[in-house]
Amino acid sequence: MLIDSHCHINFPDLAARLPEVLDNMRESRVSHALVIGVSRPKYPQVLGLAEAHPNLYATVGVHPDDPEAEEYSEDELVELAGHPRVVGIGETGLDYHWCKGDLEWQHQRFRTHIRAARRVSLPLVIHTRESAEDTIRIMREEHADECRGVMHCFTETWEVAEAALALGFYISFSGVVTFKNAKQVQEVAQKVPLERMLIETDSPYLAPVPHRGKQNEPAYVRHVAECVARLRGISVEEVATATTENFFRLFAKAAR
Repeated sequence: MLIDSHCHINFPDLAARLPEVLDNMRESRVSHALVIGVSRPKYPQVLGLAEAHPNLYATVGVHPDDPEAEEYSEDELVELAGHPRVVGIGETGLDYHWCKGDLEWQHQRFRTHIRAARRVSLPLVIHTRESAEDTIRIMREEHADECRGVMHCFTETWEVAEAALALGFYISFSGVVTFKNAKQVQEVAQKVPLERMLIETDSPYLAPVPHRGKQNEPAYVRHVAECVARLRGISVEEVATATTENFFRLFAKAAR
């Protein structure tokens, strides 16, 4: 069995065909999926899915790419994280691709999420884009190693992966690893210890080969697993077993 450790199936295009999406998961032997919180307005959808389906879990957080987004306070995140179906804090982190100028607001939002995660001892789901140096720096300053988490949709260098691994974080690979020109990501996928690896779709985005350019969905995480297996010269079953065990080790609340 496989687990999609990061998806957005509450987004309209996937939500509109949810029964089919869940059926496709079963047919592809994807047993569970983690639905990621990215904003306050969308959070009830995320939680609703986790409450309605025993194989779906939720996180709570505000994505770093919108300076106008309504934020959560640290106390609010702590309170919401008490729900039994909420297994992590995020998506949080830094994004310098879409956001320019004075980004102190983004740094503060990230720090708030880390502090909340430490208080409730839940893992962080971290997004970093063109911001790896500051992401790692803030993780260190805020002692993110105390709660650990995952670097989702990893596209950075091996040096960044090493820094995250040293803080106790897991590295998650998305459909990007299947792209022909993604040599840097493929190199990291070969080097990351198997016991510290997760796989994901980030659906509806970043559909893997052979579905690149189409709408992504959790069933397609199998293609990520197959690609990682080829890169490492091991079986898909080994990747499936390891990443499933890793998911429940990191998101321990999901295993209760």
